[in-house]
Amino acid sequence: MSDKPMSKSRRDAVKVMLGTAAAIPVINMVGLGTAHAQPDNAVTMDDPTAQALKYHPDAAASERVSAARPGLPPEEQHCANCNFLLADVGEGDYQGCQLFPGKLINVNGWCASWTLKAG
Repeated sequence: MSDKPMSKSRRDAVKVMLGTAAAIPVINMVGLGTAHAQPDNAVTMDDPTAQALKYHPDAAASERVSAARPGLPPEEQHCANCNFLLADVGEGDYQGCQLFPGKLINVNGWCASWTLKAG
């Protein structure tokens, strides 16, 4: 224990409350940063299936313009509107895909098998 007596003034109590209130948004931001991290079972570009399908987690950086599929203009093609997306598997920006069993893809990605979602 400390030899210093505890201060019981209202001013000190208000300082502690304000410091705590200021720390809450910072703690929340740290939590948000980790919530969007890439999951362990996300498809990587060195995956053999990903290479065969020309998968890229960022559709804008993919080959979708030169290898565009029918259905939508190339700039509108991404995994979020693909027929192979498994929306009930995964969370946030990482969802399941029928072409990558047991793995998650980035919904903002693209691959050469992109097919427009029906409906």
